[in-house]
Amino acid sequence: MIVIKIGHHVATALASKRSMWGDLEGGVHLTIAAPTGDRSPALEQPILEAHGITKYFGAVTALRGVDFALYRNEVVGVVGDNGAGKSTLMKILSGLYAPSQGQLLFEGRPVRFHSPRDARNLGIEMVYQDLALAENMNIAENIFLGREPRRRFRLVDHRASREQAQQHLDNLRIHVKSVEQKVGELSGGQRQAVAIARATAFKAKVVIMDEPTAALAVKEVGKVLDLIKGLKQRGIGVVLISHRMDDIFYVCDRVMALFHGANFAEAPLKQTSRSQVIGWIMGTKESPGELAYDRVQ
Repeated sequence: MIVIKIGHHVATALASKRSMWGDLEGGVHLTIAAPTGDRSPALEQPILEAHGITKYFGAVTALRGVDFALYRNEVVGVVGDNGAGKSTLMKILSGLYAPSQGQLLFEGRPVRFHSPRDARNLGIEMVYQDLALAENMNIAENIFLGREPRRRFRLVDHRASREQAQQHLDNLRIHVKSVEQKVGELSGGQRQAVAIARATAFKAKVVIMDEPTAALAVKEVGKVLDLIKGLKQRGIGVVLISHRMDDIFYVCDRVMALFHGANFAEAPLKQTSRSQVIGWIMGTKESPGELAYDRVQ
């Protein structure tokens, strides 16, 4: 067994007669990327890490020794075909599932989540693909659902909820007619914005987003992506699961691919291309051919 460690990314592969940098018999040929930008592992540690994460569902192995790292002020795109393990990994990072094997670290300290509440208490929030919004409730009520401001005798302070919701939306540059507007009356993009606002209303440090633009019109996609960029500028680490290459290459700093529940490849966006990432999703390192606009300038 050989353990290859570069920065905070750890890859484990079975040794073979070939060079450890070539294709590995019985294992996966893994590309490991150093942190993006001018980061130095010695100077900055990831805010969220996962090492050797394995998850079993009965006889099914959903994840096999997956490693992951996220830094502050960074957007990481996670790609892979259906069944690659993307959502399972994110649900482990957000506390919904417990890993069968492996370790999670938050700000360098080992953590173990028993529920999503444990993850939220540390500042890890997840925006699910179905948004999980209450359409019969207004925007302010959705943002503070389950965490409402209280006044005397533990009564809900509706006025404080409205004022704080409006202030939070203004900080995120989210424009709505009124925070008392019912969520059921909003467009798809506005609902996504409300879900992001709810995730970031309580000092979030990490926001995980599962296909946030999948069901949006073209005009609304740009607004949501700009909102994600705004989260990065506020110092929040963002994980973006998406099948849309335009989304990945517009907003992400780094992209990692899962294939059959294991790490397959990873690279800063400036060092890869759309065609190469599509190849990773299909389980190949050979690019099908590069277009002139593929590379990030």
